[in-house]
Amino acid sequence: MPDFGANDLDAYWMPFTPNRRFKANPRLLGSAHGMHYQTPEGRQILDATSGLWCVNAGHGREQITEAIRKQAGELDYAPSFNLGHPLAFAFASRLAQVTPKGLDRIFFTNSGSESVDTALKIALAYHRARGKGTKTRLIGRERGYHGVGFGGISVGGIPKNRMYFGSLLTGVDHLPHTHGLAGNLFSQGIPRHGAHLADDLERIVALHDASNIAAVIVEPVAGSTGVLVPPEGYLQKLRTICDRHDILLIFDEVITGFGRIGAAFAADRFGVTPDLLCMAKGLTNAAVPAGAVAASAAIYETMLDGADAPIELFHGYTYSGHPLACAAGLATLEIYQGEGLFERALALEPYWRTAVHSLRGARHVIDIRDFGLIAGIELSPRPGAPTARAMEAFEAAFDQGLLVRVTGDIIALSPPLIIEESQIDQIVETIRKVLAAVE
Repeated sequence: MPDFGANDLDAYWMPFTPNRRFKANPRLLGSAHGMHYQTPEGRQILDATSGLWCVNAGHGREQITEAIRKQAGELDYAPSFNLGHPLAFAFASRLAQVTPKGLDRIFFTNSGSESVDTALKIALAYHRARGKGTKTRLIGRERGYHGVGFGGISVGGIPKNRMYFGSLLTGVDHLPHTHGLAGNLFSQGIPRHGAHLADDLERIVALHDASNIAAVIVEPVAGSTGVLVPPEGYLQKLRTICDRHDILLIFDEVITGFGRIGAAFAADRFGVTPDLLCMAKGLTNAAVPAGAVAASAAIYETMLDGADAPIELFHGYTYSGHPLACAAGLATLEIYQGEGLFERALALEPYWRTAVHSLRGARHVIDIRDFGLIAGIELSPRPGAPTARAMEAFEAAFDQGLLVRVTGDIIALSPPLIIEESQIDQIVETIRKVLAAVE
């Protein structure tokens, strides 16, 4: 590896990173295998975040690597506009066996952000195709994260992701978030209080009229904003209200998909099926960028039947259904099924829950939330310096051989589904040690 001086780092404008802070003291990853990264100097770093919520089957899976290598030698790229290649159809068919029942029409994208914008566009086009073109308003939720496209940040509800980029999409409204309700602190699993917040959708319908509302989009479990688990009955209420008013329900399962919460999708775990489902991240175990939207056959057929041009949906990407992504995705699905990783995550949930909640009472901790193999450990903000304490905890943890994720003043955990109980213990004890030392 080269000696990385300040000038060597200047060219790369890093995403979602304080660039000057990082480049003054860079923390670099050089290789990865199983549950660990390795720095260029050879230090082992236990991965408690699946990279960025995405390496669900662990790092360096040879089956995926070999599938990519083989496909690159046979067909490196094929356009998907008016042409196709067999692997894209095979991957869509295989994926449709994993998605919730009834969501079996697959549109390929390249990221979670693209999946969200695709789902929003499908929702608008669907209503137009069925003769209800006034249904154009989109409803998101406060503190929601739906990627970084203009559609996603418009329906999203994280202020810093929105405030710098102008007026965004018009015709967007937001439901209240479900965080911080009395009685929900240190909830283990699904919180008891807050289902009534779904009723705010009725207020929005009364304000705008259902004839003008196309879709509601939510994360079943909000991840990037700090692990917000939906209150008992909340998602069920949203489904009922959407049905009542002919509004599509979109689940953003970019994080929750592929075993993260102990089932293939959150829709399965909660028993609530949306009309459109966004996915990415764990779709290919992050080996090749890829995403997808799963739609119902009814939406797909309506689009085809109501089209006013030979092309039914004027939307797509150069790399939709990329051959290497399809190869990686098929190999990934085989690993998930062959190793029973979704079921493994569910079986580990009680041990994970007990371990992370043992941090209750640790220095600075004001709340802990968990579900499946996700946890959010909320810290009290440092007076006058919000987010500083969590960032210092992130850096200290890395220096002690642990990769965590921080968002605001929350430590977010989402380890690969191959994690062992001893590694769960290591994660928790390292965090305990870090919090004891961080001011």
